[in-house]
Amino acid sequence: MHELSLSSAVVNTVVKHAKGRRVEVVNLRIGRLRQVVPETLDFYFNFVARDTVCDGAELKYEIIDARLRCKPCDEEWSIEIPAFRCPTCGGSDVEVASGNEFEVDSLEIGEDRPEGDLPLRDRPEGDLAGPQDSEQEEAECIAPR
Repeated sequence: MHELSLSSAVVNTVVKHAKGRRVEVVNLRIGRLRQVVPETLDFYFNFVARDTVCDGAELKYEIIDARLRCKPCDEEWSIEIPAFRCPTCGGSDVEVASGNEFEVDSLEIGEDRPEGDLPLRDRPEGDLAGPQDSEQEEAECIAPR
């Protein structure tokens, strides 16, 4: 059920960058190690996006394979099941090279709203409170996951 909090974070990030423009598509990069179920994320996204610039937007996914890298010999390999030994040197001093991503990669913005259309809320309720300083907002959007 972590997809609910993930979809809330996606909506918050998109709303900050859309600047009031209607969003049609949100392109995400999701690593396999995040164990995200796309259908569940879609469900919660549609719920959380109501009455925001994301209302009716489609989520598109780029799934990033899980890869490890051996620190001593710099060998990198894909993993299907966690095997934390380098296939080249047998070392166990490895790090995750990819597969842990959860990023909003890009947005596709629609046409401006027609005159008379009700304005959408700026941000979903429960958004991060704090200074409205642009540097602070940027830091929130690129904070490590």
